[in-house]
Amino acid sequence: MIDIPSNIDKADIAQMPSELFGGRIIVIHTVADVAKAVNYLKGFPILGIDTETRPSFAKGKTYEVSLMQISTEDTCFLFRLNYIGMPKALVDLLQDDRQLKVGLSLRDDIQNLNRKHKFEPRGFLDLQHYVKEMGIEAQSLQKIYALLFGKKISKSQRLTNWEADVLTDRQKGYAATDAWACVRMYNYMEEVKRGKGFRVVKVNE
Repeated sequence: MIDIPSNIDKADIAQMPSELFGGRIIVIHTVADVAKAVNYLKGFPILGIDTETRPSFAKGKTYEVSLMQISTEDTCFLFRLNYIGMPKALVDLLQDDRQLKVGLSLRDDIQNLNRKHKFEPRGFLDLQHYVKEMGIEAQSLQKIYALLFGKKISKSQRLTNWEADVLTDRQKGYAATDAWACVRMYNYMEEVKRGKGFRVVKVNE
C-alpha cells in the first residue's frame, strides 16, 4: 500500500529537485508535417495534452492559443497553431475516442482550441477530476506531480512569448514537460491501483 498526501505546500515543492522531460521534442510549424506527426501519435493508446497561449499585458488584449503539445512517454510534438492553424488531421485526432488524451484543466484548453476551429472533443480525461475522485485535494499540475514523484515542475516559462518566431530550448522543454507529465501521472496512478494500491493521507495545505 502506497501513502499519497492529499495536498502539499508550495514551500515544500520549492525544496524538491526539478523535473524536465528528457525525450524527443519535435516542433511542427508547417501543415505538411502535421499528418506525419498525427499518424505517429495514433500508434499510442494514451497521450498527454496541453496548450500555451501568448500572454497579454495590455488591458482588453487577448491572443488565440499559440501552441498545442501532444506527448507520448518519450516523444512530444509541439504544434505551432499560430502558424498552421488547426489542420483536419489534428482535428480528427481530437475527435477520436479510440485514444485517451490526458490533460489538466481541459475545459480551458478545449474552449481555447474551439475558438480556432470547432470540434467535438472525444477521448479526453481531466486529471483534476481523476485525482479528486481519489481524495487528492491538489489540483495544479505542479502540486499533483510533486505529491506523486517528489519533484517540482518549473513554471518559469509560462508567461513567455509563445508566438515568437523561434521557441527557445527552455520554452520547448517547459511545454513538453507539461504534456508528458500528464501521461506519466496517469500511468503511475493506474499502475498503483492495479498493484499495491494506495491510500490518500489527509493533510492541511
